[in-house]
Amino acid sequence: MTRAEFEAAFKKLLAPTPGKATNVGCLACERCERCTDSTFCNDCTGATRCHYCTSCVDCTECSHSVRCTSCLGCSHAIDCERCIAGAYVIKCIGCTSCTYCFGCVGLSRKDFHILNEPYDRKTYFETVEKLKKELRL
Repeated sequence: MTRAEFEAAFKKLLAPTPGKATNVGCLACERCERCTDSTFCNDCTGATRCHYCTSCVDCTECSHSVRCTSCLGCSHAIDCERCIAGAYVIKCIGCTSCTYCFGCVGLSRKDFHILNEPYDRKTYFETVEKLKKELRL
């Protein structure tokens, strides 16, 4: 196989395929495309084994998440990208195994952080409530 043949075949694999917008093995998903084995999701694209998610794209094994992209195993995440095994994370990018983080980037195994800075539990929730109102989340 030549480089040109490889590149052509690779581009073909990446190209969107017409008629492949159907869901497979999904239950009660509405307005979703290319989802697999998901339940009770709305407006998701490419979700796999996700449950109760809304407007998520290319997420796997997530639940109760909203507007997330390329997340894996997250629950109750909002507006996150590329997070793994997070819970109650909001506007985070590339965080792993974090809980109760807001606007964090690249953290691992952290709890109660805002913009990568630690907070005590009480202050975290007070600050996040204000931020959510300010950011209209």
